[in-house]
Amino acid sequence: MKINRKTHLEIRLQNLLFSLLFLVAVGLVAWLSTQYSAQFDWTASHRHTLSEASRKVLDLLKAPVSITAYARDNQQVREPIRDLVDRYSRYKRDLSLQFVNPDTQPEKVRQMGIQVDGELVIEYEGRSEKIQEAGETSLTNALQRLATAEERTIVFIEGHGDRSPLGKANHDLQQFADELKRKGFTIAAANLATTPLIPDNTDVLVIAGPRTNLLPGEIKLIEDYLNKGGNLWWLGDPGELHGLEPLAKQLGLRFMPGVVVDASTQLLGIDDPTFALVSDYPPHTITQGFQQMTMFPSAAALDQMEKSDFEKEPLLATLARSWTELGPIEGKIAYDASKGERQGPLDLGYAITRPITPEPSDKDVEHDKSAARTPSEQRIVVVGDGDFLSNTYLGNGGNLELGINMVQWLSRGDALINIPAKIAPDRKLQLSAFASGTIAVGFLFVLPVLLIGIGAWVWFKRRSR
Repeated sequence: MKINRKTHLEIRLQNLLFSLLFLVAVGLVAWLSTQYSAQFDWTASHRHTLSEASRKVLDLLKAPVSITAYARDNQQVREPIRDLVDRYSRYKRDLSLQFVNPDTQPEKVRQMGIQVDGELVIEYEGRSEKIQEAGETSLTNALQRLATAEERTIVFIEGHGDRSPLGKANHDLQQFADELKRKGFTIAAANLATTPLIPDNTDVLVIAGPRTNLLPGEIKLIEDYLNKGGNLWWLGDPGELHGLEPLAKQLGLRFMPGVVVDASTQLLGIDDPTFALVSDYPPHTITQGFQQMTMFPSAAALDQMEKSDFEKEPLLATLARSWTELGPIEGKIAYDASKGERQGPLDLGYAITRPITPEPSDKDVEHDKSAARTPSEQRIVVVGDGDFLSNTYLGNGGNLELGINMVQWLSRGDALINIPAKIAPDRKLQLSAFASGTIAVGFLFVLPVLLIGIGAWVWFKRRSR
């Protein structure tokens, strides 16, 4: 094609128009990038993305959240904090972060009680929480505590060899109690023999597997507590009830004799037959959306009695291959109906409720003496095993999450149910000696020889042409 002066001008105009349109497109893309953002987390454990638990907690916070980081002007300290809070602010737009240099505001640091560089102060609706370690687990737990305005107290009965919330022994509940503290609960213990009084601020009373008999006066205190509408969590064990028979009768429950044996555990490589598996849950607030398998070592089955003022719902049921073993757990065991053994499915736990009418306060009477009393609900959970939350077995399956759900429901924190504790993923790669040796030989000898051989073959191939 012959290019004349007119054609040359047209080409220049086309190039100029293309350049202008290209610059406009780039400008529009730059402007859109300031209005919208898209991020993708392709890491194996999604460590740069908020967990579902954290998102559920943020959904509970309707008002703005302010986070103040007391950190020196050091990017190694501030950058991880900024990255962490950015993951929260992308999901909750009214969550803000500001930095305060402790060196420039020492008076404010003393007033706030700041102890470490990088400490965070989270404020929500006039309440505040402080965390010294900037991590998703600690920050989410702090936000969850702020989401619950009222203080909730869990009181454990002690003095009879019970599972202690402060004990470090295998059968104790210290690790579970520590997790409850991180969720904002206050943990207390009461010895009814030395101090015959259940604290008035008790939200949930816990009976955790006593090993010696409770005194009649202690039983009377527990019964009075129930009659007043108190919430109870009873973690029983196979064998004797140690004086708690009147309590079981009042609730309309019976602990079946024997230990639950589950043949299903052999399919999972568990040799101990006294581990009972629960994989399917009935529709209940405690188990809503809960899909993890739970394990109950050395559990007692529960049965309903006909006469009771309480409404009982089965909460935990074993598989059909289970039964109540009445004989010794040794050698080869099998279900024997002639001995009175019961075959599964067996109920291991019940959620128990009863409508109550709390007494009106003095303030209500003063303002309106004819005001109707607000109906409420008494909540009780009875489980035929306390080992599933012990220090030894707490990490099995979904035991921890199930226990937290039970406490949340008992303390009327229904909105906080099914917000599991975030567990750090295991990123360690453990190889056997054979696998390590194979990889070493492969990289040191096989791979170099293979590359040299391929190179020699290509060289000879080209040389023969």
